[in-house]
Amino acid sequence: MLDNRHFIARRASRYFKVGDVVNLGIGIPSLCSQYTEKGIMFQTENGLIGVGDAATDVMVTDRACNASSQPFVPMPGASVFDTAYSFAIIRSGRMAATVLGGLQVSAKGDLANWATPGRRFGMGGAMDLCNGAKKVIVAMELLAKDGSKKIVNECSLPLTALGCVNHIVTEQCVIDVTPEGLVLMELRRGKTPEEIQAQVEPKLLISATLAEMEE
Repeated sequence: MLDNRHFIARRASRYFKVGDVVNLGIGIPSLCSQYTEKGIMFQTENGLIGVGDAATDVMVTDRACNASSQPFVPMPGASVFDTAYSFAIIRSGRMAATVLGGLQVSAKGDLANWATPGRRFGMGGAMDLCNGAKKVIVAMELLAKDGSKKIVNECSLPLTALGCVNHIVTEQCVIDVTPEGLVLMELRRGKTPEEIQAQVEPKLLISATLAEMEE
């Protein structure tokens, strides 16, 4: 049975299709590559399209690391380029999707994912990815470690980008961001819409096709 982090990553990876070029952020998002079929190309901001399996033993090199600083083996046919070119690709709108972690997501799809009171990690490329990728998927646990709500009416933490989020994948549910509001699309087995609503601030709409998340 998968732990929550891997459960979230596996579900988030279902948004990809063969031929997509996808960027994976730090933490839970970086696990998505373990659950995708061949033919999906993963990009790293430091300049490579074609991230392969995790490197071990003699294959480990500091020349090929992902956003989480984990070494990997480039896929056959991988393309290597400098950081400037990498961000040109991101900003050009050619990225099919990006999966990012989240500290807060607002009712309008605003994302805050880079700073908390007393802790600032640097926004990095998330700002560019949120505005350049065709689809923004936030992969995060539904509640913060202290039990506070992460899906809120308005973000109180420093913003990464406004109105950028398309899908929110958590260990308890999947929520889509739509012009009409946040729509509950999928539920973890044993959970109810009322239980999810109690853990988020905005009023949730319930999809007419509400489904159960795959275990």
